[in-house]
Amino acid sequence: MNGSRNLLVSVLMLMPLSGLISAAETEREPYDDRYCTTCHGIDGIGNEGVQAPRLAGMEDWYLRRQLENFRAGLRGRHPQDIEGLAMQPMAAKLTDASIDELVEWVGSWEYKPAEHTISGDVNAGRRLYASCAACHGADGEGNEALGAPQLAGQNDWYLLTQLKNFKARFRGNEQGDTYGQQMMTMAQSLPNEQAMRNVVAYINTLSGN
Repeated sequence: MNGSRNLLVSVLMLMPLSGLISAAETEREPYDDRYCTTCHGIDGIGNEGVQAPRLAGMEDWYLRRQLENFRAGLRGRHPQDIEGLAMQPMAAKLTDASIDELVEWVGSWEYKPAEHTISGDVNAGRRLYASCAACHGADGEGNEALGAPQLAGQNDWYLLTQLKNFKARFRGNEQGDTYGQQMMTMAQSLPNEQAMRNVVAYINTLSGN
């Protein structure tokens, strides 16, 4: 499974940029940098095959920060962060104006909560989530002042992958990625993958209100 996913991501990384743009053009009316739909889906609902998360409904401030982090090399640098490595060159060429336009464009997409694919012990997950709630909110609604994005409604498979990446220090280990470093530290409190699945299963029950 991992081998297939890595191969697919590698192919995407090798595709000419013009090819990515052409693929998006068949679905939307794009401008130079509007090729997000190639991986994130026509409606921005995410694509598990390449671990591209849902963008529709994502907070504009958080999307902006992640694009800037990828562009600056604060994310997508670790050789084991397969999906981040695929995203980093996509953001590397963006200007501030491009990011502004992308954030506005994505903000116009209709929000659709992601389908649930992860199961676990919800009660155990509730206990583990108590520390997460301090930043991400009791209902997983997020908190801009703390730089914590909404978790409720995001693709659960993506949340699980990112928890694994944070715990393994594949993400959040770059100097200057303040929020990523905080999250990397928090992820160490989750002892194993089952604990992560339990947390994600509990997040699936949250409203995000």
